[in-house]
Amino acid sequence: MAKKAKKSKARKAAKQPARKPPRKPARKPARRSVARKTSSRKAPDALLAPIKGAVSREIGGVRLDVVPAGAARVKRMIYPPGFKWSSAMKAIVGTDRCMHAHVGFLARGEIHIEYADGCVVEYKAPQIVAIDPGHDGWVVGKEPVILIEFDFEGETVSRLGMPSEHRH
Repeated sequence: MAKKAKKSKARKAAKQPARKPPRKPARKPARRSVARKTSSRKAPDALLAPIKGAVSREIGGVRLDVVPAGAARVKRMIYPPGFKWSSAMKAIVGTDRCMHAHVGFLARGEIHIEYADGCVVEYKAPQIVAIDPGHDGWVVGKEPVILIEFDFEGETVSRLGMPSEHRH
C-alpha cells in the first residue's frame, strides 16, 4: 500500500499545475519630477513693494516714496489709472500746469504730456523721461504709471540744465 500512496501522490502532483515561485516585492516606480501646482497667489510686485528708508505719502491720488541720495532725492511715483494732473493737482498746487521738471525712468505704463504751446509727448515704459516744467499730463490706459525720478527739490531745473519752462 505504501507504493500506491506514492504513485497517487505523484499523479496528483503531475495533474496540478506547477507552483509559481514566490513573488518578489513590487518595485516602486522611480520618482518623476512633476511641476507642482503653485498657489493662485501671484508673487509680490517688486515695483510696488515698500522701499526701505523711504518717506511715503499720497498727494492728489499719487503715491510718492522719497529717499535721499547724496545731494539729490530718488522718488518712486505711482500714478493710478485715470490720473490727470490738471484734474487732480491743479487745485492743490495752485498753478494751471505742473511747474516741476521730471527726470527719470518710466518703469511701467504710459503717460501723455501736453505743453501750453500744444506740443505733445508720449512716453511708454520702459523709457527714460525728461519732462520740462509747464506741462499737463495723464495716464494712458488701465495700467498705473510707475516713474522712478531723480530730483534736487527746488533746484532740479538748474542742477540738470533744463529750461525753466518748455520751449522749442
